[in-house]
Amino acid sequence: MKKLKIALDWTANTNHTGFYVAQKKGFYSALGLEVELITPDSDNYTVTPAKKVELGDADFALCPFESILSYRTKKTPFDAVAIAAIFREDISAIAALASSGIKSPQDLDGKHYASYKARYEDGIVRQMIKNDGGNGTFEITYPDKLGIWETLLKNKADATWVFRNWEGVQAKNEGIALNMFKMSDYGIPYGYSPVIMASKKQVIANKTYFSNFLEATKKGYLYAQEHPEFGIECIAPFVAEQDKNIDLLQSQKFTSPYYGDKDNWGTLEENKVEAYLNWIYEMGLEKTILPFKDLVFKIHT
Repeated sequence: MKKLKIALDWTANTNHTGFYVAQKKGFYSALGLEVELITPDSDNYTVTPAKKVELGDADFALCPFESILSYRTKKTPFDAVAIAAIFREDISAIAALASSGIKSPQDLDGKHYASYKARYEDGIVRQMIKNDGGNGTFEITYPDKLGIWETLLKNKADATWVFRNWEGVQAKNEGIALNMFKMSDYGIPYGYSPVIMASKKQVIANKTYFSNFLEATKKGYLYAQEHPEFGIECIAPFVAEQDKNIDLLQSQKFTSPYYGDKDNWGTLEENKVEAYLNWIYEMGLEKTILPFKDLVFKIHT
């Protein structure tokens, strides 16, 4: 059995269902793989999932696509590539409590944003505010990543970035009204999030194993899509204590349609990636435009 590790981007949730299903159903083992799923609560996000790949502590990481760009353009570049996307479109949003009176991004001027400290994140939020007619002047703080959602609920922050299928469902379950602002509604061609990241060198050296990993993972996601009850049965034992009140079935049914189908699961579309890369460059958030082929490695499954 070939042992592989994937560092997930968050504690277990419905973004990850396919991995847990593939493990439970034996899709990985059927292809000669033993896959370990690592969640960031193991070290309280001290080391990011993508960094674990760079350090050789994981074979894959889940991360937003901009992490790929960030790793390829930093002072000492790392050969990060995206080998698959989990969703066909962006299902994240900037969220604020409805009770805060923040009705659109421009209302975030002068307010407090809790940031994950991703390289382009604050610039993206600033531009969203400007695109809505605001000045883009807001206070930014960097709480512990795993506690960011709590800062919003406890009024220690006015807004933060969330997944509509997870924190959005959690808020609904708790009777908390949110106002959520999607990137696409404010002129931002936001990219894929999350993607499966790996080292290009390692992909080439282990192409058969990595291809088998994607094949089994794809099978897991599509199985979860068809069998949402089984999907949540697989992730429920691993859901963090603070998320136990989330209606997992509701979250899974919200999430499943975005996985895609047998023909397009995992595919990163070149025109969509290039639109995002061009936007990042035009906004001055990056000085270099890297070509699609340098950032995405296609492994056919």
